[in-house]
Amino acid sequence: MPDIRIHRDSQTGAEAAAEFVLEVGKEAVRANGRFFIALSGGTTPETLYRALTSPAFVDRFDWSRTTFFFSDERCVPPDDPRSNYALADKALFTPLRITPSQVYRMAGESRDPQAAASEYEQQLRLATKTSPSAQPSLDLILLGLGEDGHTASLFPGTPVLRDHQRVIAATQSPKDPPNRLTMTLGVINRASVILFLAIGTGKARVVRAILDPKTEAERQLPASLIQPEEGRLIWFLDRAAAAELPIH
Repeated sequence: MPDIRIHRDSQTGAEAAAEFVLEVGKEAVRANGRFFIALSGGTTPETLYRALTSPAFVDRFDWSRTTFFFSDERCVPPDDPRSNYALADKALFTPLRITPSQVYRMAGESRDPQAAASEYEQQLRLATKTSPSAQPSLDLILLGLGEDGHTASLFPGTPVLRDHQRVIAATQSPKDPPNRLTMTLGVINRASVILFLAIGTGKARVVRAILDPKTEAERQLPASLIQPEEGRLIWFLDRAAAAELPIH
């Protein structure tokens, strides 16, 4: 069962999520000497990045043992405003003085998305020392939630939802830009901790569909398929996003 945490507004929700990220990071460093985290795209993570780089948080964690990955990427150059990497670089990496060697970005600018997906899978395997027959296991994967129920670049009804072979796949989005790279369900569900952050009234309907599904169609939405094998699933919501839940 997911752990659902509802906060007063987007600011307190982001701060609570930031606190949780630091807890998971410190535990990973204690246990393994390093912290593997995958970042998501969209607008919601920016509120979390702002919290992590704020005076209240910025000096509370030694980021030098952290390796950053991405759960998905738009097929655009890394300096394009639509790039998930560009947002993270501006709002998180630069303020925290993260070195380039700590960041594994997906090559969204590649003319061959399939090759870029394979290359990123190899980089992820090497960085996490994962054998070809196993799924990499990350300490924390941050995910957002689209109003259509998509998460990462896993969109409703797309073939990638049934891909149990690859770790990273090239896929299509109904939104611009259409070409995407994404982690598959297998590697996401292998993570030790999966954190969904959803804020605002625009997310209330889909949050209810995922966390209190009424139909088989809702149970098959991509975000509904995030079901950790052994790890924890945590939802951070503000009251507006939780408004249609029976527990709010």
